[in-house]
Amino acid sequence: MAQYIALLRGINVSGQKKIPMAELRELLSKIGLENVQTYIQSGNVIFQSLENDKTLLEQLIHNAIKSHFGFEVPILILQPKELKQIFDDCPFEQEKKQNSYFMMLYSRADKDLVDVVSQLSYKNEEFKITNNAIYFYCSVGYGKAKLGNNFFERKLKVTATARNYKTMLMLMKLSL
Repeated sequence: MAQYIALLRGINVSGQKKIPMAELRELLSKIGLENVQTYIQSGNVIFQSLENDKTLLEQLIHNAIKSHFGFEVPILILQPKELKQIFDDCPFEQEKKQNSYFMMLYSRADKDLVDVVSQLSYKNEEFKITNNAIYFYCSVGYGKAKLGNNFFERKLKVTATARNYKTMLMLMKLSL
């Protein structure tokens, strides 16, 4: 049985797409996922499954949420080793890394778009785009940043979901 992490994008933010975690755990258990755990309200699910096809699992969870809650939620499934690799590949030194956001990409961004966006520069903000993540640091805090998850999604034409350093650490702890 394989261990997985499902990252749900855009739930329980500003009263939008409300999904109670207890109800989500119950729903996912009913569709055959095992040892389902959630971490905080922002859509982090750790589970086990005999299914090895991550795309199939993403679709299964997506369809269950749409059917039960009545709205669409993008789902990204990673294996623990993939999440750890994203975490370990952060290009920032430790102090910045601890205050960084990790934006996991649901698909690889077009190289030409990455090249254009990579030329942008904003005071107090640093980022690096890789094939599967954007590493983002803002010295004045994420809430005051000019850049952010929505900005990168629009510019790169990909879906992404952001997690902070502490959430990344906890997801690795819960899944390894």
